[in-house]
Amino acid sequence: MKKINTKIFGVVCLSWIILLAGCSDDFLKEKTNYSNLSPEIYNDYTGAKLRVDDIYLRLLPNVNDGLSYRSPSSGKSDIQSQSTEEFSGLSNYVDPDVIITSSSNLNDWFHVNKATNAGPWGEIRNCNDVIEGISGSTLPDEQKNELLGQVYFFRAWQYYLLVKTYGGVPIIDKVQAADVSEAKNLAVPRSTTKESIDFICNDLETAANLLPSRWGGNDFGRITKGAALALAGRARLLYASPLFNRADDVDRWQLAYKANKDAIEALNAGNFNLAYKDSPGLNASGWAKMLYEFNSDEAVFVTLYNKVHDDNAAHEIYRNNRREQSIRPSNANGGGGLTPTAMMVDLFPMADGKKPGESEIYAYDNLKFFMNRDPRFYRTFAFPGMYWRFDGDPTSLGSNFPYKGEQYQLWNYSWYDQDDKKNDISQSGYGADGLGLSYKGIYIRKRTNDFDMDTPKPVTLYRWSLEGNRQGSFGEGAMPYMEIRYAEVLLNLAEAACGIGQGTEALDILREIRRRVGYTGDCGLDGSLASDRGKLFGAILYERQIELAYEGKRFDDMRRWLLWDGGVNMSQIPGAPSTWTLSGYGANTCSYLGLQPLNGKRRDTFELTSKLNKSESQGNDPIAAYRPTAIDLKLDLSTQIAGLAAFYDAYLLRKVRRGDQLNKQVNYKPEYYIIGLTEGAQIANKALEQTIGWTDMREGSTAGVFDPLAE
Repeated sequence: MKKINTKIFGVVCLSWIILLAGCSDDFLKEKTNYSNLSPEIYNDYTGAKLRVDDIYLRLLPNVNDGLSYRSPSSGKSDIQSQSTEEFSGLSNYVDPDVIITSSSNLNDWFHVNKATNAGPWGEIRNCNDVIEGISGSTLPDEQKNELLGQVYFFRAWQYYLLVKTYGGVPIIDKVQAADVSEAKNLAVPRSTTKESIDFICNDLETAANLLPSRWGGNDFGRITKGAALALAGRARLLYASPLFNRADDVDRWQLAYKANKDAIEALNAGNFNLAYKDSPGLNASGWAKMLYEFNSDEAVFVTLYNKVHDDNAAHEIYRNNRREQSIRPSNANGGGGLTPTAMMVDLFPMADGKKPGESEIYAYDNLKFFMNRDPRFYRTFAFPGMYWRFDGDPTSLGSNFPYKGEQYQLWNYSWYDQDDKKNDISQSGYGADGLGLSYKGIYIRKRTNDFDMDTPKPVTLYRWSLEGNRQGSFGEGAMPYMEIRYAEVLLNLAEAACGIGQGTEALDILREIRRRVGYTGDCGLDGSLASDRGKLFGAILYERQIELAYEGKRFDDMRRWLLWDGGVNMSQIPGAPSTWTLSGYGANTCSYLGLQPLNGKRRDTFELTSKLNKSESQGNDPIAAYRPTAIDLKLDLSTQIAGLAAFYDAYLLRKVRRGDQLNKQVNYKPEYYIIGLTEGAQIANKALEQTIGWTDMREGSTAGVFDPLAE
């Protein structure tokens, strides 16, 4: 019996599991290696399904990984998020003193590895192998279709991740022979961006025609018809956006509109929708629970995790979501938390839906920034005095862990021993309640297993224990991660509707999304927006910035809309043709949208610090005795927030803390909007032309000539 070379499969971690069976310890079974397989495996449904499940294992986005050709940004402080308003830190993309070239400082997500199982092309080869194997098998058509639909989706997913970064890429839709004598046939040139987008969408339409509207039972999380069409809608929206659509071609917006309309119809047929849209709860508690619960109607393209306790790190099959560990404060034995920029904290709407400074009802207080904000604000950020409860008891670990989980209150203000430090943007103080030097001025709270709610009831989706190698931590979590959720698909539809002049439909969608978290009436969105295309586009992007905050979507939105400089500097790119200059969107996307470009700005953070210095009071914490003590743990967030206002006024100051380096401002260069290929990729495939604006390393460091905007 002829064996298939193991290089085709790479490190094939096939296992006797159904990866997506559910949120319980028994859906992960014994891990079995199937690296030496015969083609006959595809004639058996169980064997063929194992190959498909392996593709899920390899290509599902993973929140524990960094950015790669397999996983997009998931909301951590990575090089992409540090290039937006969400995090400070001056990534290589926006540091004015760093120049990214094709031979240095460039993430190589395109790379071609000599091992056929590695890199994006190894994953595409793996998908092609499974497609060919199942197509040529003796399985009945019904079983073939069910399996093939899932694989076509993942091939399109891998291509989408490449195309959104590079524009047009080589299209390889069959297993290439590995015979060295045919090496010249392996060097496939780049297709146009349009051809690449069409290929992706054709794969997704094929997948949609083969897949169910919703899977039953233990198969929740498998790719559905609606998920395939939602990714097609995202791809069409990418190609309609100013990044690739400089002339504002309405035909592209029309294709994006149809694709997203079809996606919503398919999702609705599968009973996917805005979760808790009819029961938002207090301060968006339904919205918060939706972000981490299992089997949510919001989950369109979702990665599931599990709570299996296994202290052997080599058993990678036991996949846990470690976000809860990284995002919790250190005095809950978490990983220390993540710090948002002051920009993000200050830009969320007021309670009437208007931006801070634009509301006629609520004045924005820079110190009491938490007063009268959009309900999602309280589930996105945590600040001094808020309850942020969890299931666990770290108090036995020492004095730095002052609270049992069900009583946990975040007191993350700081204090100093002298005024000159207190007034120095570069100086840190000392944090309350055992936080020490690891305190964060404000914490990102979003997508944690939030127990500060009574309705809906929270469910423990992490393992907090005083036993094992992960003693007293949140390291083993089962919180799912939604790469595409229903609200994003709605926002994609709204943007496309605006693009074709359907302003009323787009505005209705924005209001629907806000009503889900408790807004009423016009939701702070004036009806005049429907007739002003530029302002409506701006409102949609603003809503995306709030609804999808810290979900890894902002960098892509900023690229699509050229928001670092409005797209006005394209003529500075060496070799850029006149078609690269914006002729639509008023020749400046930022002005057209009514937004300020991010270039030229600094992104700082802030903390709440004690007005009293340590020397002015006995004890370490000069204001501990003055904290509000009458806040009942059972009271809703609104009551807690109201009770904190007087304490902030009396005892706290808002201090600016350095985020980006002093004397530096964000500077995203125009050639970065469409990334070039690395030297390694071009050496591996001599047929690859370099992108305009980047150095072609094949022919003596000449200028790139590939035009990702050309059709």
